[in-house]
Amino acid sequence: MHKSSLDEMQAFKERYLKGRENEALLILDLGSLDINGSYKAFFDFPAWTYRGIDMSPGKNVDIVLQDPYRWQNVSSNSADVVISGQAFEHIEFFWLTILEIFRVLKPGGLCCLIAPSGGPEHRFPVDCWRFFTDGFSAVARFAAMEILEIHRKDTSTYTDGSEMWQDVVLVCRKPAASRLFSWKAQIRNYLLTKLLK
Repeated sequence: MHKSSLDEMQAFKERYLKGRENEALLILDLGSLDINGSYKAFFDFPAWTYRGIDMSPGKNVDIVLQDPYRWQNVSSNSADVVISGQAFEHIEFFWLTILEIFRVLKPGGLCCLIAPSGGPEHRFPVDCWRFFTDGFSAVARFAAMEILEIHRKDTSTYTDGSEMWQDVVLVCRKPAASRLFSWKAQIRNYLLTKLLK
C-alpha cells in the first residue's frame, strides 16, 4: 500500500468519523487482503467493528466473497462505512460492486473509494481500469449516492512510488431518504444488477 493512499484514508477518517469514536460503527473494507499494508489500524477503536472483505482468505480478511457482485454474507442496510483502496481498478464490473456497496450501507452510511488514475499495469489477478474524478462521480451517481467529496491526490511530494498512481478519492453517502426513495433505489439497483450481470 503506497503512502499517499494511507494518508488519504487517514484523512477520510479524520474528516468524516472524528467525534464518532464511541459510536458502534460497522466498517467494511473491500479488497482488504494485506499484501503490503492495510487501513485496519486507522479504524481500531473499541466501539468500532472492522471487517475485511476480499475474494481470497488471508491476512486481514474476515469475509470471503463467493461472488464479487453479490455479497450474500453481508446484510442489506448493515454497514455504517464502506472503504476500499487500491481495489476498484482490479474489479472487472465495478458498476455492480457500487450497487452492492449501496445495498449494504445503512441510510446515511459513508463510502470512501481510492483508486489510481495512473501507473503501470499490475494484475492481481486482473488490472482493468484507471479512474478520473469525472469517472468516480459517474460511479456514485449510477448507484444514487450523494457525492460529498471527490479529488485527485497531489502526490508530487512523495518518494515511495505514490506519485505514479495519482490516486482519485471519492467520498459519498447513501441518502438518508424516505422509505419510498429507499424502496425505489433498492428495486432499481436489484434490477440493474440482474440485467447487467
